[in-house]
Amino acid sequence: MTMPNAIAIIANQEGLDNQALLETAAAAFSATGLRVVGLTARDADPGEGCSAGFLHDIASHDQFSIRLEAPPAGSVCSLDASGMERACEAVLDRIPSADVVVLSKFGKLETMQRGLWHAFKAAITAGTPLLTTVSAKHVAAWEAFAPNATWIEADQRAIDEWWRRFADRYARRPSNLGAPDLDPPRNRG
Repeated sequence: MTMPNAIAIIANQEGLDNQALLETAAAAFSATGLRVVGLTARDADPGEGCSAGFLHDIASHDQFSIRLEAPPAGSVCSLDASGMERACEAVLDRIPSADVVVLSKFGKLETMQRGLWHAFKAAITAGTPLLTTVSAKHVAAWEAFAPNATWIEADQRAIDEWWRRFADRYARRPSNLGAPDLDPPRNRG
């Protein structure tokens, strides 16, 4: 039997709010008793090309500003790399004890081993299941970093299916805490 991959990646698509999807998935995982660690992005100015303003810590609910007052010269994006790295540092020590890690996006900073890079690396090194997104322009860098990741559709059912494939093997909690969208309890003996 082939071992399912612990990394699920969702391709960002125009018009889809993948951050809301990640937050919903994280809440569903938490509701089943899983220890969820990670960060999701929250917009400061929806409608701008680079709108992320905060990273939200899923477990502590702390918010980390990731937006500069003005973009650097020659750039249209006002993303604050040091804010991203502060948020990353805040979750790093919790990743090894997590049942699942949810990270907002593998993007430009991560392609340069900055931003949330260390959180991605920590989750993969620990063998902790990881759910994230990637923009089309960074797919090649993602595939070089995690070539065996499982690509899934941008919907809750696809996330549930991904989780079901390995939940009993990876989750450090009792095996009856499977996917958030569990079927009625049944005897697993």
